[in-house]
Amino acid sequence: MADASNYAQTATLRNGTQVKIRSIRPDDKKRLVTAFKNLDSESIYTRFFYHKKMLTDQELKSATELDFEKAVALVVTIGEGELEVIIGGGRYVVIDDTGKSRSAEVAFTVEEDYHRQGMARILLQHLAAIAREKGLSCFVAEVLPENRGMLTVFSRCGLPIKTDHGGEAVHVTLMLTGDQT
Repeated sequence: MADASNYAQTATLRNGTQVKIRSIRPDDKKRLVTAFKNLDSESIYTRFFYHKKMLTDQELKSATELDFEKAVALVVTIGEGELEVIIGGGRYVVIDDTGKSRSAEVAFTVEEDYHRQGMARILLQHLAAIAREKGLSCFVAEVLPENRGMLTVFSRCGLPIKTDHGGEAVHVTLMLTGDQT
């Protein structure tokens, strides 16, 4: 298995933009702050379920300093070196590490200029491959009903899906293995 903390691949978005998909690193804090500032308030709300103006130091630390066992985060970047810019990201955090059905919560953020370019789908594919190698059997996500884009990504990702529309959010379960229990 490849080392998830050193993961790096390239991909092409629907609009032809060449991007790098790589593990987040501790030195990405400034890039992450810049990426967050570039998000509009609606994107922040659909990701965090509330409005916020900035990331705290603790949020930056927990977002960039991961063990890559219980939590894995990938970013999508353009540019190189000092000019590298984060334009999206996805992560999962293991929430049930017991028994046969190990699960993780998954979430994504995509900068508005890159919506509808396939970035969340690409990130989901990469995260699912890493999760399978680590023995996880499903992803779960809470999605606001108005976040049609994310619900579409999940429904079209090719993984077996279960949705529960109760409450204020849609609960999505994506099966990563052939075992549907």
